[in-house]
Amino acid sequence: MAQHRHTRDANARRTMPSAIQVAGPVAVLATLSAVAVGVMTSNPSVPGAEDLLASSSSAAAGISASGVAPRGDVVSRSERRQDARAEARQEARRDAKREAKQEAKREARQEQQATLRAVRSADTRLWTTTELNLWTSADGDARNVGLVEGLEKVLVTGRKDGDRVEVVVGGQSRWVTAGYLADEKPETGPALGGQCTNGSVIDAGSPSLYEIHDVVCANWPEITSYGTWRSDGEHGEGRAIDIMVSGETGWAIAEFLRANYSSLGIEYIIYSQKMWSVERSGEGWRYMSDRGSTTANHYDHVHVTVY
Repeated sequence: MAQHRHTRDANARRTMPSAIQVAGPVAVLATLSAVAVGVMTSNPSVPGAEDLLASSSSAAAGISASGVAPRGDVVSRSERRQDARAEARQEARRDAKREAKQEAKREARQEQQATLRAVRSADTRLWTTTELNLWTSADGDARNVGLVEGLEKVLVTGRKDGDRVEVVVGGQSRWVTAGYLADEKPETGPALGGQCTNGSVIDAGSPSLYEIHDVVCANWPEITSYGTWRSDGEHGEGRAIDIMVSGETGWAIAEFLRANYSSLGIEYIIYSQKMWSVERSGEGWRYMSDRGSTTANHYDHVHVTVY
């Protein structure tokens, strides 16, 4: 029995190589590889040296200190996720812009349709009480496209936006400032401008006197007598005019000239023993002392002095 066990142990030892037997050839192989690499490094002209060096370097670079190759694809996946999120945000912004444009187009179409319905259904006419600018819309970006004269009837749609109302001019929607349309035709009154048609003329020094003559003559053509040059006071300086009129018509002319003093270059006005001046305009019409006669007290004419 002892011999039999000895035989089995001997056979086992023969069949199981020792660690030295395995490691020895591996060490020899590694040594030979290192020697070969060293030789080829010192002599790159040896055939196959470059390939061997490249593969050796690649193998060395591909193994970390722990003996495990690094996972370079982890960074790549992270970058791909970031790119995907950025692209998603850009696409969301593009979608938002497209939706905003579509909404603006829908609103524009709705406004056009509403305007067309308003123009077609307009059937009320109102009087303009003064000259009005015509605007393309009611908002701040509107363009001025002309004028509508005062005392003219215009179609209105009934639509209002802010301080403007919609009218129809030439079959198109236009907007004017609110507050200057009336159901009844306003009574006409004196206004600046116009032409003198009664044939009266004056000879004066100041150009303002010619303007006063023309505007009084245009609004009160029944007045044909005016006095300018005289030897005393502002008449002698060529900057005064007497409008020969009396009664309520005289007051209408005096008040009209007072209201437009700035445009006509007027310094002061005298009528019916009362005086109004720019310097003391806050006091209104002031009484004057009696000068002894109808003409001296200016009951039969309106006196006007200009600067």
